Amino acid sequence: MTPTVAGALAEARRLGVARLDAQLLLSWLLERPRSWLLAHDDAPLGASQVAHLCDALSQRAQGVPLPYLTGEQMFCGLALAVAPGVLVPRPETEGLVEWALERLHEHGLHHPHQTPAVADLGTGSGALALALKAACPAARVTAVERSAQALRVARANGQRLALSVDWRPGDWWQPVAGERFDVVVCNPPYVAEGDPHLPALRHEPQTALVAGPDGLSDLRRIVADAPVHLASGGWLLLEHGHDQGTAVRDLLHRAGFTDVNTRQDLAGLDRCSGGRVAKGAGAD
Repeated sequence: MTPTVAGALAEARRLGVARLDAQLLLSWLLERPRSWLLAHDDAPLGASQVAHLCDALSQRAQGVPLPYLTGEQMFCGLALAVAPGVLVPRPETEGLVEWALERLHEHGLHHPHQTPAVADLGTGSGALALALKAACPAARVTAVERSAQALRVARANGQRLALSVDWRPGDWWQPVAGERFDVVVCNPPYVAEGDPHLPALRHEPQTALVAGPDGLSDLRRIVADAPVHLASGGWLLLEHGHDQGTAVRDLLHRAGFTDVNTRQDLAGLDRCSGGRVAKGAGAD
């Protein structure tokens, strides 16, 4: 590889790495914006930079997610640290944050003198919990995660961003037994066993992706146990697969939820479904 910016991009092309990914890796390595790369394609690279970049490009060519290589992923304007063993936050999940904030604003729960109780089940890197805390500082946010590794990453993100979240280890509702929340968000595993897309996701934790033969195993548990953990009129908002909207709405209806609805992502695909417990069904 020619030890210049242009040479690095040529090597990326040879390995089959997308030009944008190669530029982002170079920007990260050189601590320069992408615009600088375009104007300095003859800039030299040091031997250690070349070695580091070649290793990163090789891993990217093998399908390792870009955020695992740079150690960072942007989510709702927050720079989140990520690492192998922790699911990479996706842009489509930002829709779940927007929906939750709408529900908080709708009921005046975003007001500085209100303290809404919000929970994020299966927080992973802490993306949903931290985004909601950043947008609604008055909220009391609790985040649950069964992976000790992911919980360490989430806690570290909270400390670095100076956002106060109550981090709890455990499985779904178990760590919040006896508590009730105004809004609960969850991006659970929802990929079916044997799904043809799984090989492309092989570098990410399978336990954060796969949920039984139809991908609904965790969603069934979460929805069935939700009503006793929601305050009167409280909302449960869930991310799911693009072909699971009908099934998740059915789960919510059968659990007694009202105002059940599904929202689409930017590609126009069903991505999030939710509903609320009837007024008076929970406890204020």
